[in-house]
Amino acid sequence: QVQLVESGGGLVQAGDSLRLSCAASGRTFGSYDMGWFRQAPGKERDFVAVTRWSDGNIYYAGSVKGRFTISRDNAKNTIYLQMNNLKPEDTAVYYCAARSSGTFHDTASFYNYWGQGTQVTVSS
Repeated sequence: QVQLVESGGGLVQAGDSLRLSCAASGRTFGSYDMGWFRQAPGKERDFVAVTRWSDGNIYYAGSVKGRFTISRDNAKNTIYLQMNNLKPEDTAVYYCAARSSGTFHDTASFYNYWGQGTQVTVSS
């Protein structure tokens, strides 16, 4: 089992920055692919970014590429999502997710472990 706890959400204005954190506990953190998804009201949970344990590769959704940066600190069992130049359409609940390392997947159903979510609201 892996337990995930997100933090760092909040209310910001368009153009501002936020950094989300996800602290993991439980089984070996280093053997998991770790990622971020987000869900806006009335919409599905969408892929944002993932960092793979097996080869260190990082993947981003096209809508955030160039603005968001995912990183992981294995010593602290923590991943981060640095979000710059935020836009109103980035408003959503952001979830941290984990799965045993394997083929890259950008679909929420492939991830086994989830945090409780943290709200990010971007005003125009």
